[in-house]
Amino acid sequence: MDHVVYLDHKARELENLTSGKKSMLIRGAMGRKMPHGRVDVGDQLFFIRNNGEGLIQAKAQVKEVLHSEKMDSDTSTSLLQQHLKDLCLDKRMEKRFAGKRYLVLITVHNFESLEPFTIDRSAYGNMDDWLPVEDIASVRVMDLPL
Repeated sequence: MDHVVYLDHKARELENLTSGKKSMLIRGAMGRKMPHGRVDVGDQLFFIRNNGEGLIQAKAQVKEVLHSEKMDSDTSTSLLQQHLKDLCLDKRMEKRFAGKRYLVLITVHNFESLEPFTIDRSAYGNMDDWLPVEDIASVRVMDLPL
């Protein structure tokens, strides 16, 4: 399965993945929301910055994934602290995810920069930071010849 993953521009997530400083992604919420239970080892992640430019710029493969059970605030914060080095979060993002009842921790490998391309998001009315697209080719916008 392919997924389009929006990365935090202010936290320089794409740059940190590119440089190898970051090897893990996090998503968290008070309830189970995307991608909880929907991402698996071997899935392909296609990365786009959340700065409005709308370009897929890189991809990676899921190496490991942890979908947490419901946690209390202390357990959640402790789990986050255990993985801070791999997550490479800034203080704002650390505060954002600490204490969430449900966390998804995704270790990636085989990171690869791509020739940037756009996608058609029209089938995804509820804009989220994680889009399960099944096959990236089905949403990739192909350049039209002049």
